[in-house]
This record gives sequence, C-alpha cells and structure tokens, in this order.
Amino acid sequence: MLVSQRGLKTKISALLKNDEIDRILKEINGHAPQKLLNALFAGICNSDPKIRWNAIIAMGVTVARLADQDMEAARIVIRRFMWSLNDESGGIGWGAPEAMAQCLINHPALAEEYTNILVSFMREDGFYLELPVMHRGLLWGIGEMAKVRPELLHKWRAAKYLMPYLNSEDVVVQALAGRALALLGHQEAAAGIKKLADDRTTFDLYENGQLRVTSVAMVAAAALAALAGADN
Repeated sequence: MLVSQRGLKTKISALLKNDEIDRILKEINGHAPQKLLNALFAGICNSDPKIRWNAIIAMGVTVARLADQDMEAARIVIRRFMWSLNDESGGIGWGAPEAMAQCLINHPALAEEYTNILVSFMREDGFYLELPVMHRGLLWGIGEMAKVRPELLHKWRAAKYLMPYLNSEDVVVQALAGRALALLGHQEAAAGIKKLADDRTTFDLYENGQLRVTSVAMVAAAALAALAGADN
C-alpha cells in the first residue's frame, strides 16, 4: 500500500522513538531515501535525545543510500547541513555536524569530497563554528570519523585543529577532543588529556549504538589507554 509523504513522515517520527537502532534502520531501508529526508531533518534537531540520536544515525545511512542512487542529490543534503551552520542561515544547525559526519562515515565518495569541510568547522581560518554549544557535536562527529576514516582526517590535519579544544571552557568539549585525538593516535595530546583525569563531570555519549551516561574522567582514561596502546 502506498503511503503519502505526510503519512510517511508521521510513521518515521514514531519509529525514531524506538530503542533499537537496528530495527529503525531495517524499517527505513524499505523506503526511498529521498522521501525520508524531511522526517530525519526534523529528527536531528529534536529535543528528545533518543529521537535525535536515532535520526542522526539514520540520516547517515539514508544519505549514503541516496548517494549510491543520485550523487548530486546527496551533495544537496550535505550542502544543506553546511548552510544550516552558516551564520547567514538564521538558524543554529542543531544536529548538523553529527549528521554530516555520519554521512561521510557511511559513504567513501562523500567522505573524499567533504572531509575537508568537516575539518574546516574547527578552523578559525575556515568555516569555524562560533557557537560553543555546537562544538560538542562537531568533535563527537570527528571522533566517530576517526574510527572509520582516519586517513582522511590525517590528510586534512585534523589533529592540529583539535588540539586547541583541549583548552576549551567546556570540559566536555575537552573530553571529546581528547577522545578524537586518541583515536587518531596523536601522542602530543596526552598531557592535555591527563589534566582531565579527576574531572567527574557527567554527560551523555552516543557510542556503539547506545546512548550512555559517562564522565569526563572516564573518557579521558579511555583516551589515555588508547594512546598507550598505539604507542606500543
């Protein structure tokens, strides 16, 4: 039975409340990617963390599918993320850095084209994100990319631009920078990460398909362990 665009948006919005991301991805795979975009764009800026993170992950998979069918249509989505992060857009771009990173993680050709732009969001001589509240999402996305496409982040010197975030006024941003730097094997970050070892500030971290509460100290400990392992 054919589902109207409005009906599909309602269906996807309800589906994003589900606890199982695998079930969500299986369900959306049965729909044309272009028709999912409106619901997913709404989802990535939802105030409910579960809906937001499910939408971010689903967006990455959906845009990758779209790119396989119509690369230019996928580029338009990426440019929409970029525009939403531009001061001239009049918006804030909630969820855009995370979703953009997921698109690049899921599609190698998009990653080749746009990793430099993602990195430039960290650069004061690039498309620097002025709002500190956006730095958490950006550095989470860089960290996730470091797991899958470290060679592209190295190519665009991501570690150089991550290092200043170890001195951010936001200790969670410091932790996420340390996590990303450790995933890139950047040993020079160790001293900055060690300063976080006793900070018990808690925050939500989406990782390995789960949203969990962690602490700055725990993330720092994991980062230092990763650096030690990389050095052996």
